Amino acid sequence: MGLRLSPDEAWHALETAHTGILTTLTADGRPITLPVWYIVADRTIGLQTPPGAKKLARVRRDPRASFLIESGELWAELRAVHLSGTVTEVTDPAEADRIAAAFEQKYAAFRTPAADLPPATRNHYATMAYLRFVPEDRMLTWDNRRITGPR
Repeated sequence: MGLRLSPDEAWHALETAHTGILTTLTADGRPITLPVWYIVADRTIGLQTPPGAKKLARVRRDPRASFLIESGELWAELRAVHLSGTVTEVTDPAEADRIAAAFEQKYAAFRTPAADLPPATRNHYATMAYLRFVPEDRMLTWDNRRITGPR
């Protein structure tokens, strides 16, 4: 058995992970890598961001991006799924509503209550823009547990 995950195993790992790592490009081509909350729908990644976020400006300028999830602390536990693809802004209100509902379902228990946030922070996150990351066909995956067996 190799180290690679099957596409179904990789998408299961993506669906069950909590936080992803999104890399977008600045105007001069430098990568900016940030942790993000996300949802999986139809083998794409849904994201949300405040409308004034620089992430949104970067995506509008250059949609090329990558997305990564990883887990494990010991080398023998390392597992990851890396996707390359493009990110576009969701303009269809029904699709944006579906992403928002999926975010609510996945992350409601992890959010800081709005009343506990400073007013400027609360206002910054009051409205969201929604993004869709569409991966290319090839994904890079590995699961080192397959080398050493279950722990």
